[in-house]
Amino acid sequence: MEQPEDGVRQTHPTVDQQDVQQPDAPVDPETKQETFPRAYVEQLRQEAADARVKARRADDLARQLFSARVAATGLLVDPADLPYDEQLLDDPAAMEAAIEALITAKPHLASRIPRGDIGQGVSDPADTVDLAALLRAGAN
Repeated sequence: MEQPEDGVRQTHPTVDQQDVQQPDAPVDPETKQETFPRAYVEQLRQEAADARVKARRADDLARQLFSARVAATGLLVDPADLPYDEQLLDDPAAMEAAIEALITAKPHLASRIPRGDIGQGVSDPADTVDLAALLRAGAN
């Protein structure tokens, strides 16, 4: 807001204010400032409060989405170890690069779940051992 030398505040309407029916504000002769009806001021305050609630809800949902996407990579033990960064939400490659950089700097944060073939668990039936064939081969 601009404050001219005569002390009267002049406001420039924003996009949100243009949508609201703004009554003509009379000027108070004592303070030489514009005054608005109480109902109009309360309406503006309620709209501002609603906007803050929506913004807080959107921010909470963005943080939950970020945590879920970090957890979905399976690279970290605790998804909360990677600090929230709004720009990483839109770029999965950048998120994975940030996780890899974090793991490089702090390897103890990496997931300890084994990946790939580690020689344990269910094996391919073609890889079974025939003990009788081994005994026959060793007897010759």
